[in-house]
Amino acid sequence: MKLRTPRSWYRRDRRRRALRLLAAPIALIWTGVTGRRIARTQPVEVGVPVICVGNLTVGGAGKTPIVRELTRILSARGVRVHNLTRGHGGRLAGPVRVDLGVHAAADVGDEPLMLAQDAPVWISRDRPAGARAAVAAGAEIIVMDDGHQNPSLAKALSLVVVDGETRDGEWPFGDGSVVPAGPMREPLAVGLARADAVIILLPSDLPAADPELLALFAGRPVLIARLEPVGPPPLGPQVAFAGIGKPWKMERTLRAAGCDLIDFAPLADHQVASERFLAFIADRAAVLGAGLVTSEKDWVKLSPAWRARVTPFVVRARLEDEAALAALLPPIP
Repeated sequence: MKLRTPRSWYRRDRRRRALRLLAAPIALIWTGVTGRRIARTQPVEVGVPVICVGNLTVGGAGKTPIVRELTRILSARGVRVHNLTRGHGGRLAGPVRVDLGVHAAADVGDEPLMLAQDAPVWISRDRPAGARAAVAAGAEIIVMDDGHQNPSLAKALSLVVVDGETRDGEWPFGDGSVVPAGPMREPLAVGLARADAVIILLPSDLPAADPELLALFAGRPVLIARLEPVGPPPLGPQVAFAGIGKPWKMERTLRAAGCDLIDFAPLADHQVASERFLAFIADRAAVLGAGLVTSEKDWVKLSPAWRARVTPFVVRARLEDEAALAALLPPIP
């Protein structure tokens, strides 16, 4: 059973003090285990640069859109880019190259199916093994989706993606507590110490990054990216559902894009919408005279029959300053 991300994690609220105190022992163990694993592991070199796109929280920062943007930029420079990911939610351990004609989300996970639309993607729970397979297949550079806390593979560039949405009392790192007390995978200062640069991902309707947030990253390069809809939302009233790290952001994005959203159903991150759920939500939409819309990440998990009935709302990340990224990129052999 998958659990939805607690929205309260992302609030700096003193009322959460009791919860933090209760969860503190587990959070301390989590922090210690993560730190020891990173300190004791010798990273493996695979002969080509590896760019790691990671984050410091448990989900919802926008890593995958940034991986797609980096892949687009590098491919436009004539570089043979391969993506590498663990394949969260898929049954295959890998290394295996994603084949859109063969694999489903149950095999390789949902995000790899999205990434494979743009470039070769390798699934591997053993990251060095996956990287070697990519190199053997002709990769000149590897962009790894997630892995900031995985030390097994040597990284030429470590980028940390931060959700820059700070309105409505929410803060990307909550009160800084580590799971299960809060959203952090590790303490902020510890994670930032291994980052070469930070990418702040802003929604298209937020004018600028919060100065207080920017101040946290003083002394290291900060890039700004925008999450923008590829096209307009579907016309007419809509009922939406989404199983992403922060499902409430999907609701906000649809409304900001002008969608006539009359109902929204959140799911847990990577959760597969069951037939029972889909039948229920379709009946709900029919009663309201509405269409069905979901995220691209959820749409790729649907059966062909349901894909024909549900509209995907596709978004892309775009860096505001590609030259700033170019200055950080490692040389390509």
